[in-house]
Amino acid sequence: MKLIVGLGNPGKQYEKTRHNVGWMVLDEFMNNVFIEGSETKLKMNNAQWNENKKARTLYLKTEINKQQIRLLKPLTFMNESGYTVAYAVKNHNLNLANDLIVVHDDKDIELGKVKVQTDRSDAGHNGIKSIIQRLGTKNFTRVRVGVGNEKMNRQDTAVFILKKFGLLEKKKLKEGIQAAVEEIMKLIT
Repeated sequence: MKLIVGLGNPGKQYEKTRHNVGWMVLDEFMNNVFIEGSETKLKMNNAQWNENKKARTLYLKTEINKQQIRLLKPLTFMNESGYTVAYAVKNHNLNLANDLIVVHDDKDIELGKVKVQTDRSDAGHNGIKSIIQRLGTKNFTRVRVGVGNEKMNRQDTAVFILKKFGLLEKKKLKEGIQAAVEEIMKLIT
């Protein structure tokens, strides 16, 4: 089984902000993924997110190429994402290095670019910091989606990551989200 966690913040005011790119990637994954080698679109485009109040998450279950996939959107705020991830890990028999994929924004990567890394520090990302603290390890895969731009260094980080994308940024954002979906598919197939 693969557990794919998209980091973000709950609430309408955060929906289209830089800090919610993890959720945006899962939405794109859910709506547009194709089974490798097949013309059949996954039957996920009408899927509804379910809520697990105890785990404080929205989740979807699916299967790709006979492999169980769980998508999670923690409903904790970013700084407490580790609660949801630790809860899910505890309830599934996972090899963290191979089975846990966390998708999140990264202000230090140019908008539209994606990096995949395993066993890295939190690099100042509070959601990742929370996950590492709760799991007691940094040995899991991260799909880092760039949200940075030239204005970032002139603004407070907290202000910058909670801003919405500008009109001129939306094309690069879409490219970055699609690239992240493609990287996730490589990791799970």
